[in-house]
Amino acid sequence: MRQVYSYLPELVALPRAVRRLLVVAADLAICSFAVWIAFWLRLGEWDWVNLPVIQFMVLANASWLIAAFAGGTYRSVIRFSGRHTVFRMIPVFIGMSSMLAAVLFTLHPPGIPRTLSVLHPLVFFFGAATLRVAAAQIIWDAIHARSRLPNCKRILIYGAGSAGQQLAHSMRHEPGMILVGFIDDNRAFKGRILEGKTIWHSSQLERVLAREDVNEVFLAMPSASRQAKREIVDRLNHTKIKVAVRSLPSISQIAFDHVSINDLKEVQIEELLGRDEVAPDEALLAHDIRGKVVMVTGAGGSIGSELARQILRQFPKHLILADQSEYSLYRIDAELQDIKRRENLELEITPDLANVADEDDCARLFARWMPQTVFHAAAYKHVPLVEANRIAGIRNNVLGTLHSALNAELVGTEKFVLISTDKAVRPTNIMGASKRACELVIQSRAEAQSRTNFTAVRFGNVLGSSGSVVPKFREQIAQGGPVTITHRDVTRYFMTIPEAAQLVIQAGAMANGGEVFLLDMGQPVKIADLAAAMIELSGLTVRTLDNPEGDIEVVEVGLRPGEKLYEELLIDADAEETNHPRIVRAREESLSWLTLCDVLEHLRKSLHRLDEQQAVKTLLGLVPGYRQPHGSIEPEEAREVIAA
Repeated sequence: MRQVYSYLPELVALPRAVRRLLVVAADLAICSFAVWIAFWLRLGEWDWVNLPVIQFMVLANASWLIAAFAGGTYRSVIRFSGRHTVFRMIPVFIGMSSMLAAVLFTLHPPGIPRTLSVLHPLVFFFGAATLRVAAAQIIWDAIHARSRLPNCKRILIYGAGSAGQQLAHSMRHEPGMILVGFIDDNRAFKGRILEGKTIWHSSQLERVLAREDVNEVFLAMPSASRQAKREIVDRLNHTKIKVAVRSLPSISQIAFDHVSINDLKEVQIEELLGRDEVAPDEALLAHDIRGKVVMVTGAGGSIGSELARQILRQFPKHLILADQSEYSLYRIDAELQDIKRRENLELEITPDLANVADEDDCARLFARWMPQTVFHAAAYKHVPLVEANRIAGIRNNVLGTLHSALNAELVGTEKFVLISTDKAVRPTNIMGASKRACELVIQSRAEAQSRTNFTAVRFGNVLGSSGSVVPKFREQIAQGGPVTITHRDVTRYFMTIPEAAQLVIQAGAMANGGEVFLLDMGQPVKIADLAAAMIELSGLTVRTLDNPEGDIEVVEVGLRPGEKLYEELLIDADAEETNHPRIVRAREESLSWLTLCDVLEHLRKSLHRLDEQQAVKTLLGLVPGYRQPHGSIEPEEAREVIAA
């Protein structure tokens, strides 16, 4: 047998036409032998060579060739044969039996029983199916003899359900991998055999990893909750045996009946930090969008682009993508235009290179498109950059919002939704203070009995956005470390970008005017723990005093100017619940439009003169609760600007 195995790789390497010819020859041999078996079963005697046997043999082989080539039997690859191949052969054998019956019942050839039209195809089917399944297994074993080499990956599948079974079957065609078995949480599966491999219970996980020398674990649980996946990955990260982990996407992202190894992907920290999403209210999603002209400012950014994707699904009449970055605008426009073509969506998508912080350009933008609904996501959001470029940050955020809001009113916009941030709560940096000032603009315009319904939606960090810690940590880990954090006690709230965008749209639909909505961000995450989890998720270990041999060190570099240890989402403890479980309504202090107008004019003049100190004093005087972390500008001094 070992000598036979040595020739199989060469056999598999033959040209496909040659291999197909060999399979045809093998089938004809089996078909001919099945003739003698069928005659013996029918007549009870062996007669190797006589005229009826030879005549029926010729007829059977001819019928088989016609049925097989018509049914595409020889288009399949033998080494990939399995149950699906056998099932696909059944119609071919039925066709062969029908041809034999037509000849025998029409011509009545002497010495050939008519029952052979059924008996022979049954015998032949059994032989041909056995040949294919046995040959596939032998070829598989021969080719995967290399799986015993040190560089071969030994795989354990977590999940012994339908997805796990299909994944295991798909692995049969992957050289360089060997499946050692399955792990499942269901005790009823313990000890069973699936795809020829043992199913162990999850309580045996660490023992199985060590005994079977597992290199990688595949999570085959597409319908599992994030919490369940998080617990499994946490267990794998805290075993003595370090393994890489890959996972199938959620059941909504794959064709469940066609799970394959190609569906696997690296487990991303976003999957584990994010929560199980609450199904969105479709009526709220469509309320301000369907059939309307909708504009997204800052459409090229992380939140703006996801808002645009979600809006596209709600069938607006016209979607305006506004951004001052040519490249970012090009990318999101190209993506949405591609979706529109593929899905035959009937709407207009228009990119507009515009700078809403420029008063004239903003007026042109709104006058040209006259949007009915506006999602204002245009803003500078990176705390250190805005802290280092205060004039640009204040101008873009505050004046951009002011110009957009006033022009929205001017053209009769029905709904204006400001995208705000948790850093606007008791801000300790210029970015947060500028976003709180934006909220005050929105609140004051709403109180001025505007025809436009103004509202703001405030939330924390989104996973995977540009400049967030997740892509930064991922890059540092890929480079071998160290991973840098600003302080070991820093905590942040996190939410996936799609969930944030859906909640923003729904919150906007609930607005009556002047509200500041808060999105439930779940539980805060300690950034040091996040860094450690990402290192372990990469199959590496954290270097610490207790583990000096670890792979990557986590290093503190100190808080940046204006950075908080933790973010707050509420100013007032009296936030009101809404009809949505993850959206609440804040009770926020506001300023009258007349008071705000005077301060904003003062701010505009300071910005025009490039007087940074005066601009910052004016801004901070607007914002109750501002805390200056390093004392360069005192809040009390700043508030004198308003009194003046």
